Amino acid sequence: MSTTEIQTGLPTGTYSADGVHSSVSFEVEYMGVGAFGGNVADFDATLVDGRLSGAARIATLEVKDENLKGHLLSPEFFDAEQHPEVTFSTEQARVEGTSVRFDGEITLRGVTLPATLTGTITGPIADPYGNERYGLELETILNRTAYGITWNADMPNGTKALADEVTLRATLSLVKAA
Repeated sequence: MSTTEIQTGLPTGTYSADGVHSSVSFEVEYMGVGAFGGNVADFDATLVDGRLSGAARIATLEVKDENLKGHLLSPEFFDAEQHPEVTFSTEQARVEGTSVRFDGEITLRGVTLPATLTGTITGPIADPYGNERYGLELETILNRTAYGITWNADMPNGTKALADEVTLRATLSLVKAA
């Protein structure tokens, strides 16, 4: 008979996201029939004694069409020239079994609002290279118009092409600092 230890709290110490094995993305409903999204290639995230913080450099946004990327980086959306980063920071976290909730703030386009990221935590594990790792799968839903992202297009039926709710996701492989 074997037993598995379940992590019931956040680790102490400093952990940083492994950029190769982590990702940050967004997704929004488009025209009422599906969703589109993208990833941010350049980001960082740290977990220090239970407090999570991170920043995503918007200029490194990856989408399937360069024209769309240009539009998303423009003042109608992220306004990357004036606001090059989206940031998240927490003051409070709760863990119950493998479920985790981080209460904090997201700053987007210079607007800072409360946000809650929920998801799962796994670990600790020892990797083949002698490092201690934790995994976080997190998401939150925010209203883009609250951050000044109001662009939209009218559909023939009177609805809007782009939903106001946007899902942000982070899949983080966190490595303990030496």
